[in-house]
Amino acid sequence: MTDEFFMQQAMREARKAFDDGEVPIGAVVVANNQVIGRGYNQVEKLNDCTAHAEMIALTAAFNYLGSKYLMDATLFVTLEPCLMCAGALYWSKIGRIVYAAADEKNSYRRSTGGHNPFHPKTKLETGPCTEESLQLIKTFFLQRRNGSM
Repeated sequence: MTDEFFMQQAMREARKAFDDGEVPIGAVVVANNQVIGRGYNQVEKLNDCTAHAEMIALTAAFNYLGSKYLMDATLFVTLEPCLMCAGALYWSKIGRIVYAAADEKNSYRRSTGGHNPFHPKTKLETGPCTEESLQLIKTFFLQRRNGSM
């Protein structure tokens, strides 16, 4: 299994969010080449500003493993995490984070002045599907501005 394969799984989650009228961000948590947690934005659906894709995927992974730590897991997410999600990822001690597209507007970098908010052992990488992720987000906001959502 490759990063491309797992990022496509995250993109599938993002498309679910899009279809539900949510900002189209998706995430999967992977351990031992197996998806152990999935999530997509459900902020509107749940009336919960914390219902980000990463948070939902992390909770599913914690429940799957029966553990609050994910040292041997990787999060694949279609957009760079925000500060809230970065905090949750820090506490999870996740081993690796791969994101498809940078978020210049709401990423953790904007809130931290570029400082790394993740656990010191967490590896952070950009991954595949950058253009696909950005296009889905642009389409979502364009449709929303045009009133077709």
